[in-house]
Amino acid sequence: MKDFLHKLELPEFIKDSRLTASMIIILSLSLLGSVIAMIMNPLFGLAMVLIFILTVAFAIYGTYILAGNANNFAVNLSYRIKRSEQEAMIKMPLGILLYDSDHQIQWVNPYLQLYLKDTDLVGHTIEAVDPDLNKLLNEAIEAKTSENHIVDWDGHRFEMVVQDNLGVIYLLDITRYAKIEDKYKAERLAIGQIFIDNYDELSETMHDQELTSMSSYVQNTLSNYAKKFKAYLKRIDEDHFLLLVHMQDLAEMEKDKFSVLDKVRQETSRNNTPLTLSMGIAFGSDSLSEIANQAQSNLDLALGRGGDQVVLRQPGKDARFYGGKSNPMEKRTRVRARMVSQAISELFKDADRVFVVGHQRPDMDSVGSGIGVVKLARLHGVKANFVLDTNKTNYDVGRLVTRMQQKNQDKDIFISPEEALSEVTDKSMLVMVDHSKYSITYSQPLYDRLKNRIIVIDHHRRGEEFPENPMLTYVEPYASSACELVTEMIEYQQPANGKRVLTDLEATAMLAGIVVDSKEFSLRTGTRTFDAASYLRSIGADSAVVSMLLKEDIDSFLERTHLVATLKMVKPHMAVLCGPDDKIIDPIITAQAADTALDLENVGASFAITRRSSDTIGISARSMGKINVQIIMEKLGGGGHLSNAATQIKGVTIEEAKQKLLKAIDEYEEEND
Repeated sequence: MKDFLHKLELPEFIKDSRLTASMIIILSLSLLGSVIAMIMNPLFGLAMVLIFILTVAFAIYGTYILAGNANNFAVNLSYRIKRSEQEAMIKMPLGILLYDSDHQIQWVNPYLQLYLKDTDLVGHTIEAVDPDLNKLLNEAIEAKTSENHIVDWDGHRFEMVVQDNLGVIYLLDITRYAKIEDKYKAERLAIGQIFIDNYDELSETMHDQELTSMSSYVQNTLSNYAKKFKAYLKRIDEDHFLLLVHMQDLAEMEKDKFSVLDKVRQETSRNNTPLTLSMGIAFGSDSLSEIANQAQSNLDLALGRGGDQVVLRQPGKDARFYGGKSNPMEKRTRVRARMVSQAISELFKDADRVFVVGHQRPDMDSVGSGIGVVKLARLHGVKANFVLDTNKTNYDVGRLVTRMQQKNQDKDIFISPEEALSEVTDKSMLVMVDHSKYSITYSQPLYDRLKNRIIVIDHHRRGEEFPENPMLTYVEPYASSACELVTEMIEYQQPANGKRVLTDLEATAMLAGIVVDSKEFSLRTGTRTFDAASYLRSIGADSAVVSMLLKEDIDSFLERTHLVATLKMVKPHMAVLCGPDDKIIDPIITAQAADTALDLENVGASFAITRRSSDTIGISARSMGKINVQIIMEKLGGGGHLSNAATQIKGVTIEEAKQKLLKAIDEYEEEND
């Protein structure tokens, strides 16, 4: 009876108040009809009573059958679900491992057991069965997260989930999809632009036969190099090539450190036709147009840094540099200087005000070239000033400022940063001289205000902080100084009425800038350097005044001597000078100490480390040309020339900065073995 009543009860999933109400209404109407029929006609009423009884019996029987079928269905469905779960744990391609608090294996599903290759696993520790899996488990536990991890184990790639509170490891083999992803990444396209740095200069001095031979050599060398790395090479014109290469092959080129640069440079030098290559390679975007534009930008950066190098960069990421082992070659043509001079004159005519800025703690080159640009702008009737706080200058610049302020015609050249910022307008123009980095510009607020109206005149190799959209760029790394570049521009801007562009003192200041940056014509000095110096002398520059301006005071001399006395050889031909950690030393003195060290025997490169502020260490690097100090300084966040570079490091001691420098030197030597 109990079983009957249990089966008679409707299952939960078909219980419904509306269904129950309908059944009660039907039975009530049947009963009411039987009562009425008995009153009207006993015989007919008896028939209705029988029908009512049959209806009730049929309802009870139907409910019994429905409930039984429903219960059987639920039980069967529950069994199938549980059986499916069991089968899934055992047969699905998902590895499951249960372990206890001691990392002993309690259960492993057959799928994972195939990877562990041992039938007797229960009771053994994971460490004993597979140390690699145990290492992955410990790393996941230390991460304190139940998120999925992509791991490499047993020659496969898995998606791993660890629930340490339950003692469960889940491993899903995604090797197939990982291979597809790796193949996609490996076969993504990189675009390269290759440029022959000095093709135009060489072609002017070569016979047709020699030029053809040299051109064929470059073509064959690059073709063989491209073929070696399965790349596509197409010559666009005489000095320009297009390179298409897969990412996997580009990685091999990086491992090779783009040896084609060294090969071309060395082979052509033996034939007395020194020739170098520059490459800009871009990758990492789904847009080929974006990659192509980035490749051109990378090539411009390589050329701006002096050529003979490769620049690799994907959009929005830091650049990687290879090569840059040779000094930038001096270009014998003055065509570009004349064109830039004319272009800058046209730009000045459209400006209502010109502000010229140098780098922080400006030296004679920065100030001298800035004065030249100011006078060039004033030649075209534009109000122009050099931004400088005359109360905070180096001793040499201070002497110049004092002399200029004593001259009535020169006293209004300088303007303080605060005054400049208050007088700037939307039509004003900013000229950056002797630098191109935002981080070292003399007035960053002024830069931010005029960042879309900038002209750059610099002789340092182009870096990553270069302004995004300059109106005009004149960067020539071969030049000795910014004063040399500005002097050439002034030569093409002589007024028709015979008036002078520069006064004697202004010409002297520019000559002093050339003398300082070329280390008295001993470094980075070409024929055009002497041409510029000769022109300045011809218009009134006084070498005696130059010597007076550049005289060193006694305290600075003693401080520099003490710094040189700390010299220690850390590598063959590499010297390091370290100042005291508790004393701030002027960057100029630091640079002079590094220069002085180069005059010593067996010193090919020198690095002077001093404290510049309470939280900043400065390093000045100098070389005789064989060691590329620019690359070493770039590893520490700085830059400069092959033979003249520097950097600043925050939050370290002198000793810590020295260790960072030694590490950068080691990396440089490894790259150039």
